[in-house]
Amino acid sequence: MTASVPMDFSTEVAGARSRNIPVVALESTIVAHGLPWPENLAVGQQLEAAVRNGGAVPATIAVLDGRLKIGLEADELVRIARGEGIRKLSRRDLPIVLARDASGATTVSATMICAAKAGIRIFATGGIGGVHRGAEASFDVSADLEELARTPIAVVSAGAKSILDLPKTLEYLETRGVPVIGWQTDRFPAFHYADSGLPVPDRADTVEDVAAILWAQDAVTPAAGLLLANPIPAADALPRQLVEDAITEALAAAAGAGVDGKDLTPDVLRRLAELTNGRSVTANLALAENNARLAAEVARAYGATRGDTPA
Repeated sequence: MTASVPMDFSTEVAGARSRNIPVVALESTIVAHGLPWPENLAVGQQLEAAVRNGGAVPATIAVLDGRLKIGLEADELVRIARGEGIRKLSRRDLPIVLARDASGATTVSATMICAAKAGIRIFATGGIGGVHRGAEASFDVSADLEELARTPIAVVSAGAKSILDLPKTLEYLETRGVPVIGWQTDRFPAFHYADSGLPVPDRADTVEDVAAILWAQDAVTPAAGLLLANPIPAADALPRQLVEDAITEALAAAAGAGVDGKDLTPDVLRRLAELTNGRSVTANLALAENNARLAAEVARAYGATRGDTPA
């Protein structure tokens, strides 16, 4: 017997589902754990607005009191932003939080799982996790990569976070059979800057092309995800050398402080923000909004390819 998952749809998402309006999933960790209050609430609202401006309905995903929330009401988004008793959730954490009627904000992997349960195909985030630098010794590989290999969600992101080992991350995705599509680019984006120097296996220049690829994936490999790598807009990108120098210093400081595991990425990103005088945070928010807009356009095209029309 398969247990049912306690799941609630927000009023807006429920309305979209009943009218065949495309829905885009958003993670909640960027709100709960990415920035201080009240800036984090404003970011959550901005990302939802970007999806609406792209012609879709946003579904910010979280777990509250042991129930999956597919889309948050205004007061629930405030609760997530305040962060009191809000755990950071990856795949491994979801059953624990659900069983204990606890609350948490979803990372990329947990958001993908919940979105798939809710029948949402498109998910927008900032940047995925990946293979960490030095992983040959630490074995530190993000759960995001495994989730992309087994969960049928198209993830729109600005590539992988620039603090990672990007060549190994792309190699891992290739090994696990995950399509990586460059959005109007032949180069894999590196989060804070647009060109990592690495090629992408394929590119797409129209959302109709992306939608057709997703439709074909549904038919051929329905148990796999896809990464649509959307470069940060040129006006918001940081100089590559500035980012790389800051990452080197931040990683060294983290190692000196004994920071590792799940605490490494947030610690390094915090140090990176300090070393760039906040420029990395500004870039992060700009690319996340850009991804949300693109995801909405892809969701609309995907719905049109399937023959969905709003009621």
